[in-house]
Amino acid sequence: MNILILGSGGREHSLAWAIKQNPKCDRLIVAPGNAGIAQLAECASFDIMDGAAVVAFCEENAVDFVVVGPEAPLAAGVADATRAAGLLTFGPSAAAARLEASKAFTKEICDACAAPTAGYARFTDAQAARDYVTEHGAPLVIKADGLAAGKGVIMGMTLDEALAGIDEIFGGAFGAAGAEVVIEEFMEGEEASLFILSDGTNVLPIGTAQDHKRVGEGDTGPNTGGMGAYSPAPVLSEAVLAQAMDQIVRPTVAEMARRGTPFEGVLYAGLMIKDGHARLVEYNVRFGDPECQVLMMRLGAQALDLLLACAKGALADTQANWAEDHALTVVMAANGYPGTPEKGTVIKGLDALPEDSFNMVFHAGTAARDGDVIATGGRVLNVTSRGASLAEAQARAYAMVDAIDWPGGFCRRDIGWRAL
Repeated sequence: MNILILGSGGREHSLAWAIKQNPKCDRLIVAPGNAGIAQLAECASFDIMDGAAVVAFCEENAVDFVVVGPEAPLAAGVADATRAAGLLTFGPSAAAARLEASKAFTKEICDACAAPTAGYARFTDAQAARDYVTEHGAPLVIKADGLAAGKGVIMGMTLDEALAGIDEIFGGAFGAAGAEVVIEEFMEGEEASLFILSDGTNVLPIGTAQDHKRVGEGDTGPNTGGMGAYSPAPVLSEAVLAQAMDQIVRPTVAEMARRGTPFEGVLYAGLMIKDGHARLVEYNVRFGDPECQVLMMRLGAQALDLLLACAKGALADTQANWAEDHALTVVMAANGYPGTPEKGTVIKGLDALPEDSFNMVFHAGTAARDGDVIATGGRVLNVTSRGASLAEAQARAYAMVDAIDWPGGFCRRDIGWRAL
């Protein structure tokens, strides 16, 4: 079959890598792709935010299956357009994608289905938000309501930090995403990610992971889109997983169906776990980045079968078969990230690295120029390895990091420390 993946990041590179291994995949196209993706798939250039343009490309290229990678085209209704055109599609409708596109909407859903989550209040007026924070005191979590590329969350550990966070969001730091602010109670515990496929009715857990959001070692410094991840997440024991599925995931999927907006795609539940009990931090409606990289390393070719079963409404007869091992990915970011990253620097040494089912460098923000690979974004490479133990996967990943010649980039040296 002919398959189109929309996106250009490390998530899409890892999806392409896994899908390409499946014999069902005859032709693989990624739009717009990146320098790493171009080595295993065709790259195409058109506006992936324009549903009509996506449909036209699919019709011209006899595409059988569309996989929408990032959240922005999902929120813009691209999956609606491809489904309306009769194309088999992996990714939720715009109405269902509100679970990520609006944090306030997710809170409404949690209230409606009694899913455990943090207490909250929502505001469209800065002064009202400031008054609320002053009254309740710190610590609090200040969130831009809309899509902010994983960066619209400010930890107000002190009253001054919380007030500054309100001023930053309402001041336009995250654009239209900050027109409304959600203020949440600060939840203590250990955070982990649970990934579930939903065909609108049935749900199938397909993996757990933990990522490292903060830019500095020891989980210090500002939040980022993620500086590394590993799978599985030890804190998500079978008992915690069962509680999260029964009290959070299944009630959410049932409530979305009850409203006439069934959720079809991957639901990424960010969970806070304390004393063996999980509460929902947030939902994302696409694979995490960089969590997708470690999930795909462990799933391999069967990833395509799982995505197809989800898109066809056949999850009731499907299961994920895991290798009993571990995967870890280290994000190499451009100097200056998460502020203003230095772009255009040359990355050397990639050609000498192994590319197999145990070791891969997934490109996130790269382009090819005059025979060189150059950095074009903030998070640029995902250096990823599998091992029989997490320590082995970590050692392999950092050995590859050390073989990359890129003075213009940096990484954390402690990915996996919580589990290790």
